[in-house]
Formats: sequence, C-alpha cells, structure tokens
Amino acid sequence: MSTIIAGHFQLQDDIERARQALVDAGFDESRVCGFYVNQPGQHDLTFLGGDHQLSPGARETPTGLAEGAGGGAIVGAIAGAATMPVTGPLGPTVGGLLGAYVGTLFSFSRMKEADELEKGATVPTPRVAGMLVAVAFDDSGREQQAVNLLRDLGAHHIERARGNIVDGDWADFDPCSIPDVIN
Repeated sequence: MSTIIAGHFQLQDDIERARQALVDAGFDESRVCGFYVNQPGQHDLTFLGGDHQLSPGARETPTGLAEGAGGGAIVGAIAGAATMPVTGPLGPTVGGLLGAYVGTLFSFSRMKEADELEKGATVPTPRVAGMLVAVAFDDSGREQQAVNLLRDLGAHHIERARGNIVDGDWADFDPCSIPDVIN
C-alpha cells in the first residue's frame, strides 16, 4: 500500500489542472486519479442502495419492534380470550393481532432522535462530496510536496490515506471511510 494525498476541488477543470500539475511535478501519471465522490448515503454499496443496512441510530429498532409486537400480541390475546363469550373463537386472534399492532407503535419509543448517538459513539466527520484528485507515492519525502501543490492549486479538505492507485483508478477507495483530513 502506498501513501495517498487527495484534495477536493469545485470544478472538473480544476481536477484536470491538478492532475497535470502533479504529473509535471514528477508524480507517476498512472498513480494520479480524479473522480467525483457522492454525498454520504448515496454510494449504492448495499443491494437495495445506500451505504448501510441500517441507518445510524436505528440499530435497536428491529429488537424494539419484536419486543413490542410480542408483548402486545400476548396482552391482546389474553384480553381477547376474556371476551370469548361475546366475540367467540375470533376474540383471542383479533386481540392478539390488535395487540401486536399497538405494541409495535409503542416500540418506536426505542428509536433514536435525529441528533442522538448510539451509546459510546462519536461524531464521525464524513468525507465531503465533490470532485477529488488523488496521488499515490511510496517515497514519504514527497508527501509535503503533494500537499503544498494541491493547496497552491486551491484544494480544500486535503486528506491522507493508504491505498493503491493503479492505472489512474483508486482501486481500494472506500467512500464511507472517515478521512484523515490534514488541511
């Protein structure tokens, strides 16, 4: 794995100018790439789209729904059994179904608010969406040169990473990883 320095730019023309400046500075052209990074949540990493199977803050929702439905079904079935002389054999069934429904509504109390974190979680700073140019190199002495060059060209959110850029493609780029922003 190589060291990668990447910087965000506003325009496609800026990306092309930065790519050429990196090559002119002696960086290997096959280890320079430019591409667009989507907004967090829009990377289509799962089968149905999105970045994660569960949204942050929703990890307890399946458990809460199961507990609510189960508890509500039991209470509803007991209440329905008590009404069997009036409702007949459908009383426990209807009571159980109605109880399960009401129980799932109460389970929403286990959901997190939009700004509430999971226990022990920290606030990660996701990668900024936009145009990104990256350069890989193995000589650690070139890191500051790459950072200075990108900064001078107007890059923002300059980050350091480890990975592989092969034939102009950052092969192991993870859009959901938390960037190590150095500038």
